[in-house]
Amino acid sequence: MNQTTQMHQIASGLEDYDQYFSTFFSDGLLGTASDMGLLEFTIMGRKRSDRTLDYLRSHNLKLDIGGYSHTYDLVVTCTDLIVPKHIRRRKIVLVQEGMTEPETIFYHLARNFQWVPRWIAGTATTGLSDAYEKFCVASEGYRDLFIRKGVNPAKIEVTSIPNFDNCEQYLQNDFEHRDYILVCTSDNRETFIYENRPKNIRKYLEMAEGRQLLFKLHPNENAERARREIELYAPDALVFSEGRTEEMIANSRMLIAQFSSTIFVGSALNKVVHCGLDPAELKRLTPIQNKSAAKKIADVCRKVLEG
Repeated sequence: MNQTTQMHQIASGLEDYDQYFSTFFSDGLLGTASDMGLLEFTIMGRKRSDRTLDYLRSHNLKLDIGGYSHTYDLVVTCTDLIVPKHIRRRKIVLVQEGMTEPETIFYHLARNFQWVPRWIAGTATTGLSDAYEKFCVASEGYRDLFIRKGVNPAKIEVTSIPNFDNCEQYLQNDFEHRDYILVCTSDNRETFIYENRPKNIRKYLEMAEGRQLLFKLHPNENAERARREIELYAPDALVFSEGRTEEMIANSRMLIAQFSSTIFVGSALNKVVHCGLDPAELKRLTPIQNKSAAKKIADVCRKVLEG
């Protein structure tokens, strides 16, 4: 949904063009695996696709699932980890979705060996396809990061990104709780990454130092299992699987998260943020709060179309 809502905002600045929307898709082996229901832990899973379709239909947006119905002048996407063959033949504008993941051994394999698929390293390899005309990024800090990874500097445009360019708006909310320690959990286990959740819960209790602990569960997480673990190790904690995470961050005293885009909201609102990044690095990467990212990206799209 983060990708979908960002694409919708950008499209709003391009209403004089015909527009069609699609859930995320792939061709080849991954496309077949998706059709067979084997990729439910990814954005190609039916659960996430159905949620996206509900959103697109509720906004009366025209659909072209898979992008095969028309010969498009431009494709706008939030990821280039997978670029289907028929999309590669079109002009592409890539938009940074949010936080990029750590550079693991899989990143270095994908970075150095073309036969290793980029998606195996997750969002750490964002931008490395070079299949796009322009790459719109969140901040100067991310521009430097992507250049270090090997992205062509001439293709990068620092625009900020739509869902993270106006975080102060979340300060006005009606979420009932305030001044707590917020933990935004991950879906590591659903994506086959090891996490010792009981150990982490005990650590979060220590960090809270007696203050109210509130957990916001990742939308892709097994909520029943997560609630059971939290009730066992932190029975006084509040647990939410629904609700606006941004508003919960706005009302918190401190945010604890891993490699999640939620840390951008905490950083932009000057919260104490505990994550996998040095505080100074997090500030450099935080999206520019210009309240105009969608328009700036739409302007980039127009230049590509007219170029």
